[in-house]
Amino acid sequence: MIPRIHQQGSNTLGLLHYLYGKGTREEHVDPHLAASFDGMAPDPGRDASVTKRDLQYLLDQPLSLLDAGQRPDKHVWHCSVRAAPDDPLLSDEQWGDIARRVVAATGIDPGDGAGCRWAAVRHADDHIHIIATLVREDGLRPSHHRSGKRAQAECRLVEKELGLHQVAPGDGTAAKRATSAERHKAEREGRDRPARDELRENVRRAVAGAEGEEEFFDRLAAAGLLIRKRIAPSGDLLGYKVALPHDRNGDREPVFYAGATLAPDLSLPRIRERWITPTEAAASADGARPGQPALPDVTGPAFARRRASAAAWQALLIIDRGEDGTAAAQIAAAGEILDALAKTSAARTRAELREAASTFERASRSHVKAVRGRDHALRQAARDLVHSGPALGRGEDGATTAMLIDMAFFLAIAASNWHAKKRHSQQADAARKASEHLRVAYQAAAAHPMSVLRQRGQRLAPRVRQRQADLLHQVLPDLATRVQDESGWPALASTLDEARRAGHDPAALLTDAARRRELGTATSVSDVLVWRLRRRAHLPALPESRSGTSSRGTGRQRSSAPSTPLVHSPVKDSSRRR
Repeated sequence: MIPRIHQQGSNTLGLLHYLYGKGTREEHVDPHLAASFDGMAPDPGRDASVTKRDLQYLLDQPLSLLDAGQRPDKHVWHCSVRAAPDDPLLSDEQWGDIARRVVAATGIDPGDGAGCRWAAVRHADDHIHIIATLVREDGLRPSHHRSGKRAQAECRLVEKELGLHQVAPGDGTAAKRATSAERHKAEREGRDRPARDELRENVRRAVAGAEGEEEFFDRLAAAGLLIRKRIAPSGDLLGYKVALPHDRNGDREPVFYAGATLAPDLSLPRIRERWITPTEAAASADGARPGQPALPDVTGPAFARRRASAAAWQALLIIDRGEDGTAAAQIAAAGEILDALAKTSAARTRAELREAASTFERASRSHVKAVRGRDHALRQAARDLVHSGPALGRGEDGATTAMLIDMAFFLAIAASNWHAKKRHSQQADAARKASEHLRVAYQAAAAHPMSVLRQRGQRLAPRVRQRQADLLHQVLPDLATRVQDESGWPALASTLDEARRAGHDPAALLTDAARRRELGTATSVSDVLVWRLRRRAHLPALPESRSGTSSRGTGRQRSSAPSTPLVHSPVKDSSRRR
């Protein structure tokens, strides 16, 4: 159940016309009162002899008793309370009780007999609107400071008592949601989402891995956004606003949004914090200006994905064992990895990766201040992904994409676990949901490379397969039988043999890969070990075929079998033993 405190207004009658009207899309059905301050307010929705002005007069009567100089400029308080989509249909009596609890909790009508006058209008099955006049019966102003927080707390109690969907409590670090007017505008214009949400995604992608202001603003311009910079008299850049070219107001002027209004961490000062390098972190505490890190070039999408996988692994260790501020920085930078990965992904994974990045955005902020500088490796990896260009969905590009998505999955789970320990409910839930999108993206990306690796394993000579089976029983005696029963076992056997032929000690590699994380709760232990071994041994993510032709060039091999599920259950797994 989600309460929302709207901006205070000065036109009671105007709001009543909207609440009792047909709605902007004629979505209002049977508008009527669900409750009121005294239980006897006239209802223009059910009584033909009553007008909206009659209700307005009753609500505003305490206001009319004050001298002109004592009346507040904005006296209309407006709160909507919406049920979750999966909640049962509530009766008018239940909604009326919810309205009374909300106005009491927020201080609008605390039950002392002299509260504000209010009315709750229901014009849809799933929500009500509460309108109140911000003058009490005794002529005083109500004590409704932090009414949004107080309404949220009361709705959490209502959810438990009525057995409704329990919404994770917020902490004030979430990005501002699009208003109903912005959503309706997008629908009228045939756009998939409000301008605010589209701009937020574009700005996030522009800042992912950017090394400074010039590159950041160049990316915004390349994305087709209109940019308005705020310059101080000294010539220093103070802030920025962005707009979509087609998003116009009634005067046909672009509608600009400041970075801070898109998300708390997209203001220019907060973005500048990302450009602190490890060696500059200490100097920045003394007021030094962040410099521009020198980042080496990359040689292609596959190399960039391998490098990002390695950086993600290091981030996992820091999130699990590092200090809170450093862990928070790694989680924030993980969002940049997801944005960069979505921006450069192939068509088969693009939609799910975009959803993962968008969902994870909520997990990237909390009240734990991120200590920037230590996240440099992840940010550099995000930059490599962007500058290496789009990856093909096949060959080494496609296989290293599966490798990176696999690691990003664990990174999201680690972020969820970390936030859960800190009781950051919304962030933990967002990271968990992002991992589910990454799971689906992995299945799409891994289908072909895992099929190729399985086929290679099935072609191994019997004595070679037996040698790898013996090794598996030696290193993982408790899991060996399970692994051999998995569809991915031939891929693991092939990888172990390939590592041996490349000069590595397979037993040492397997021991190291196995102790990196607990394997008992893995859905596919073989998948986990294949990608770990190939990355640790620097093997090609997708080896050349027996004919000597790399699968990168053709992309013709396809698997009709379903891909192996992602390696474990996000509920049970801990990234600390990855």
